[in-house]
Amino acid sequence: MNWTDSVNNTFTLTHEFGHSAHSYFSRNNQPSNMSGYSIFVAEVASTCNEALLADYMYKHLDDDKKKLYLLNYQLDGFRGTVFRQTMFAEFEYLIHTLAEQNEPLTAERLNAEYRKLNEKYYGDAVITDDYIQYEWSRIPHFYYNYYVYQYATGYSAAYALSKKILEEGQPAVDKYINEFLKAGSSDYPIEVLKKAGVDMNEKTPIENACKVFEERLDAFEALIKRS
Repeated sequence: MNWTDSVNNTFTLTHEFGHSAHSYFSRNNQPSNMSGYSIFVAEVASTCNEALLADYMYKHLDDDKKKLYLLNYQLDGFRGTVFRQTMFAEFEYLIHTLAEQNEPLTAERLNAEYRKLNEKYYGDAVITDDYIQYEWSRIPHFYYNYYVYQYATGYSAAYALSKKILEEGQPAVDKYINEFLKAGSSDYPIEVLKKAGVDMNEKTPIENACKVFEERLDAFEALIKRS
């Protein structure tokens, strides 16, 4: 990565440092056969770092335009990571279901289903361009194993953990390091997160992530009115 001293670079460095810290702690606290971690938790540490950075930056900015930029960055991140990836996951589920029902997966059928999903998710607020129906064909994840839903779950878990760290301080930091970063694959990923304080069997982390989005949007609109 090339450093250009931008906000995006700062978040990217913070994100990648989260991966590095996760790998470092896992490799130094687990035997080699358990030192890795699954895709279900892979983006949690990196996104948790981003959430903590965003909170710090917002609290220390005194320029409304910079705050608006930061809020827009976060809102767009949520849209791309939670909302959009959930739509992708629904598309994946749909095409796998059709395949199991021996339905022919023609380009025309996939185009039609993908367009319907875009209309469902974005509604009347966005004009659905006719070309959007072809977008599925350029997304490489649809040619891999079924996993894009984990972007949304990882984001939600990360924000839940960052909230605990910000509200509870050092005890939450210690728990995060000891129960999550050091865990590797010593237990099922859902159990690793549960020990760290986030139960992804419940809908609460997803709902709370949506509340964070709503709070950021309210703050964005308030700053726009004030500008």
